[in-house]
Amino acid sequence: MKLGKVELCHFLQLIALFLCFSGMSQAELPRSRSKPYFQSGRSRTKRSWVWNQFFVLEEYMGSDPLYVGKLHSDVDKGDGSIKYILSGEGASSIFIIDENTGDIHATKRLDREEQAYYTLRAQALDRLTNKPVEPESEFVIKIQDINDNEPKFLDGPYTAGVPEMSPVGTSVVQVTATDADDPTYGNSARVVY
Repeated sequence: MKLGKVELCHFLQLIALFLCFSGMSQAELPRSRSKPYFQSGRSRTKRSWVWNQFFVLEEYMGSDPLYVGKLHSDVDKGDGSIKYILSGEGASSIFIIDENTGDIHATKRLDREEQAYYTLRAQALDRLTNKPVEPESEFVIKIQDINDNEPKFLDGPYTAGVPEMSPVGTSVVQVTATDADDPTYGNSARVVY
């Protein structure tokens, strides 16, 4: 099977993500937990959300919704008594959640150059009473950049003349180019002249 540049880029990024997370043990994964506190002689353990940072690879064009990640509450014992709800930027239109499992999927192709991240809110409700079992929590889904933009010259086309017998190193013209890709991720936005 022969892969084009874009497909190869997607493939390599997916392998890199897999390698980053496959070597982590459950103890190394970031979790948001609070210690118990005591009030009036009774102890109470504060419940908390458990999730990793969420990323979506931009320009995904598969036929199935793209798995983003999973929301999970410490209260959820897997018996179906908890219902997960998503709200905020793109909830229901771009991002959907399986209310039983907390699995989040992206349903549309996303472009980091249009919007770099989405801020959403999560709720966990008791399915019988419809009351919250966790405080609402805000989280971010970041769009992971791919090298999908060519550098652009700002004031081109450029023309220049060089006087005869100019010494070596004479400045002839200055050109400037930019790239819309994310400069903080890989070399996608690096411009080499």
